[in-house]
Amino acid sequence: MTASRTSRPALPATVSRRTVLGAAAASSASALLVACGGGGDDPAPTTPPTGGGTATTSSYTDGVISGFGSVIVGGVRFDDSAASITTEDGTAVAASAMKLGMTIEIEGGRINNATASALALHIRLNTEVQGPVSAVDTTASTITVLGQTVVITTSTLFDETLTGGLSAIRVGAVVEVYGILDSTGGRIVATRIEAEDSATVYKLRGRIADLDTTAKTFTINGTVINYASVPAVQVPAGFANGQLVRLRLQTAQVGGQWVATQLRTGRRWPDAISEAKIEGVITAFTSLASFSVNGLPVNASTASYPDGTAGIVLGARVEVSGTITEGVMQAAKVEIEERRSPGPREWDLRGEIGNLNTTDKTFALRGVTVWYGGAVEYRDGTVATLANGVRVRARGPLAADRTRMEATRIDFRV
Repeated sequence: MTASRTSRPALPATVSRRTVLGAAAASSASALLVACGGGGDDPAPTTPPTGGGTATTSSYTDGVISGFGSVIVGGVRFDDSAASITTEDGTAVAASAMKLGMTIEIEGGRINNATASALALHIRLNTEVQGPVSAVDTTASTITVLGQTVVITTSTLFDETLTGGLSAIRVGAVVEVYGILDSTGGRIVATRIEAEDSATVYKLRGRIADLDTTAKTFTINGTVINYASVPAVQVPAGFANGQLVRLRLQTAQVGGQWVATQLRTGRRWPDAISEAKIEGVITAFTSLASFSVNGLPVNASTASYPDGTAGIVLGARVEVSGTITEGVMQAAKVEIEERRSPGPREWDLRGEIGNLNTTDKTFALRGVTVWYGGAVEYRDGTVATLANGVRVRARGPLAADRTRMEATRIDFRV
């Protein structure tokens, strides 16, 4: 799934109004709270990274990868050819590490709203939890990982090795989950799930409770963590109950406790961004003029509400446009996400066809299996034009088991 470095045509201007924070799971379950904190021991996201060229950071995106060409988040195509790409802990990875449905942060240059495009300077991949599955509930569409309830929706994408999707997950299996975190309720709306049976470390993000600084323990939604082995320099400032943290854990419990090997602040937010559009959920609500989205304070005293204000409540999924000043979102417009983009998510992939199977009517594109056996609209070609090595743009929803895309449109002039 190596990203192509050739220039590509822009996405249509009809999808150019989503600049920060890509779409989350498209179901009522995605209204779960996302509690986040600021500051921490990681570099502030307003500093242009090494390898990002001479452009300065003027946009910040936190969302779900919905396509590639180079990488599409929130309807914006970010050119990742010069970007540094890392995990949330700063480990450099190749562009091929990015997969459909992952949740990522992008520090980028100014977004061209006419072409829905921007230059990515730094990309960070964010995992919510990685560890063993202790429960699977196919009726409620949930799994439990390290004590956290993971909610499966119609937009949750499963790695193709998990044939059958949720039905392929077994108790004891190790999985990695990308998604939207409700750190208060211990729930994660999953956007992508991968099998990680060879994992040498577990990961967890959540909010501290039951802190015991003498025993060096705390809990996250009832899961007991021992942090005695974590260097004191890693312990975040203001370490206390209620703080959001992210952890690396040993893969074996000791005395019924998970042993932390790394402890960091759970979330970073830029102090100042001239162009911001954040899609997420309302995590705190004082009034229509003052609330938080994904833990980021929002001043909406002068904002417009195109969808009305009746749905602006705690837990609602919204899209807020404006700027960020001194760590506060200055909202110009607040939209209700469920009303703006109803229905299943459409995924968008561009690249060269591989592993074409004319019997099964599938091919591989950017690491995703694409099925073209349904009603497909072809542009600048026909089904006979499909061949290995041919560049295409494929769009469509996920299949029922959410391990592959079902193409509804394939373009050959890309």
